[in-house]
Amino acid sequence: MNHIEFLSQPPSVDAPRLWPFVKMHGLENYFVIVDRREIAKLFDVDDIVRICSTSVGAGGEQLLSIERPSDEGRKAGAYAQMRIFNIDGKEVGACGNATRCMAYLLLEETGTEEVLVETKSGVLQCRRAGLQQISVKLGPISLDWQQIPVSREIDTRHLPLTSGPLSNGVALNIGNPHVVFFVDQLVVDDIPTYAPAVQNDPLFPEGVNVGMAQIVDQQTIRLAVWERPGILTKACGTGACVAAYAAKMRGLVNSPKVTVHLPAGQLQIELIDNDMVIMTGPVAFCCHGFIEGGNPSTSVLVSA
Repeated sequence: MNHIEFLSQPPSVDAPRLWPFVKMHGLENYFVIVDRREIAKLFDVDDIVRICSTSVGAGGEQLLSIERPSDEGRKAGAYAQMRIFNIDGKEVGACGNATRCMAYLLLEETGTEEVLVETKSGVLQCRRAGLQQISVKLGPISLDWQQIPVSREIDTRHLPLTSGPLSNGVALNIGNPHVVFFVDQLVVDDIPTYAPAVQNDPLFPEGVNVGMAQIVDQQTIRLAVWERPGILTKACGTGACVAAYAAKMRGLVNSPKVTVHLPAGQLQIELIDNDMVIMTGPVAFCCHGFIEGGNPSTSVLVSA
């Protein structure tokens, strides 16, 4: 039985409160994935917090829900809908690493080379790009202050906000809000000290993902990201996309294909027309098991 077959199996008649899950990661960005296409009940915020907990749940940086596409998504050709929930239970619009993991499962289910996945930010084109390598077309990237959003009209290309070494940032939206700061030397340990002040600044009414980027050469960037709601992640797919876009916009890289090195590995970012990008990177399976419905603090791993 493959991962998607396990995920899609209905709850046991003898144990109807056991919900199957699969845990995957994209560059150590961990996701608990559930298939809700045949299950009407939604998880509430407390459920999501407990499921994502590494102490009492399955443990993940986000909970991903596979659902039926909306009427609008179906008209656009989407095979399924992905909903993304952070560890605080709040739903977000985009996550690049999550999209690759979800797309891998759906490509395994369909046996195809390409699948369209509906998200809150639009329908995303996902393709196989090698052994457990997935490409996702993301965007358009916006610098419009209202779309990011920020609380007042500002020059988003030169953000009027400073926190320690973080200054003159670029604010962008790629389905979720980001700010990218370029530094001479990336010191990952600095990020928890300086990024929260940016993330929680009143300028960002919905919070913001904070990236610290170092230009290595004209085709290479080092990056680390402090993600909403307040974690230093090993990798951020959308963060890598906007870092490459912002670097190209400022003339810091000269190639449409940029390699972004994150703490857990690298992503390939291709900048294409109409402010779109193609992100390519790996996915990996961790384990699968069951979450006890009504008490998601209990997760039983049955395969690793």
